[in-house]
Amino acid sequence: MQIHHLSENNSVLNHFLGQIRNVNVHKDSMRFRRNIERIGEIMAYEMSKELHYKEVTIETPLGVKKTTEISDQLVIGSILRAGLPLHMGFLNYFDQAENGFVSAFRFHPNNDDYFEIKVDYQAIADFNDKYLLIVDPMLATGQSIVAVFNKLMETGTPKAIHIAVVIAAPEGIAYLEQHLPDNCHLWVADLDEKLNEHSYIVPGLGDAGDLAYGTKL
Repeated sequence: MQIHHLSENNSVLNHFLGQIRNVNVHKDSMRFRRNIERIGEIMAYEMSKELHYKEVTIETPLGVKKTTEISDQLVIGSILRAGLPLHMGFLNYFDQAENGFVSAFRFHPNNDDYFEIKVDYQAIADFNDKYLLIVDPMLATGQSIVAVFNKLMETGTPKAIHIAVVIAAPEGIAYLEQHLPDNCHLWVADLDEKLNEHSYIVPGLGDAGDLAYGTKL
């Protein structure tokens, strides 16, 4: 798996990453959503450098101009509900992309730290022979992304697979490397230290879905 770690070089991306982590900014859910969306836009721009392009000629008011445009067909699939702001960031830049949504969550059958991943719902465009982009803000254990990937692969075979996460733990990256095809691309905005005993990312930022949309039952 090819890994792209974007925050290794200083850019405005790090400014937005700092704000989504800051407990003094967390009470502003609109800012949190917008920052996740802006991070998605930056990641989409970086990812666009790996896509294929075709030459086109366009007409301007004063003549014609040769340029290029994306030739790959894209499908953006996000994991509900935390993935929605990140999804919008990618869609802002890849505005011709088709879309998909998958519900995945941690199910604790014994009300302790042990959990299983439940994938309850999916609605996604046909991604056969297209570029499939799976987006989710947090890569903790990696089990959610692998479960969603396996579920999606029951319905089609993409031409290429790109996975985009905002914050990742080393354990999650290792899990993806063990369970996903070698030709996958993993895009990571920032890499954190570890998982704690509850399988949450440290230092992390908390629950991305709650910060974006409020606490759930």
